[in-house]
Amino acid sequence: MKVAVLLSGGLDSTTALYWAHHHHKVVCALSFDYGSNHAAKELACARWQAEQLGIPYHEIDIHSISAHLQSALLSGADAIPTADYAEDNLRQTVVPFRNGIFLAIAAGIAESNGAEGIVIAAHSGDHELYPDCREDFMSAMASAISLGTYANLQILRPFITNNKGEITAIGAKLGVDFSHTYSCYCGRDLHCGQCATCRERIDAFTAAGVPDPTEYEH
Repeated sequence: MKVAVLLSGGLDSTTALYWAHHHHKVVCALSFDYGSNHAAKELACARWQAEQLGIPYHEIDIHSISAHLQSALLSGADAIPTADYAEDNLRQTVVPFRNGIFLAIAAGIAESNGAEGIVIAAHSGDHELYPDCREDFMSAMASAISLGTYANLQILRPFITNNKGEITAIGAKLGVDFSHTYSCYCGRDLHCGQCATCRERIDAFTAAGVPDPTEYEH
């Protein structure tokens, strides 16, 4: 199947890119610059990974959309909570309808590039706080995109039953260079080691039994 891959430059989406490259024909990798704190670091990794596999890379600037959204991810590193996984802390990092926006735009680009499907790295460990990461949302979005495209585009979510540790193990087997992935919400040169996504990253490598190449501030 010809597919487009949503590629953030993080651990999960990079593994999804390698999975798609192994199982399908990847016509393009799509990244979105929505002005997040970590955009520069994350997108540089996304571009690097696509280039290693010889996959056409498209970076879509949606600052004009994100300017109207409220999230700590869009408000500077100082706005990122570093406390435990309390709901109030995590809610601050939600970008409203982010996956819905990404998938809607990706559908048009994917169909224009002759794709038959879109690969997204949604997984079972995605926190319940994020409504646009849940499978009931993904299933509904998949139906809408299939109905709304001549290609009847499919939304492939190969990791929907896997947790982040399992995805890391899959990535290691596929040969992913994790040193060229970026996760930290703060967007500094080094991963902070304290924000929610850094903690998830650390736990994922530990659970997978895979060496973590990441240098953390803490």
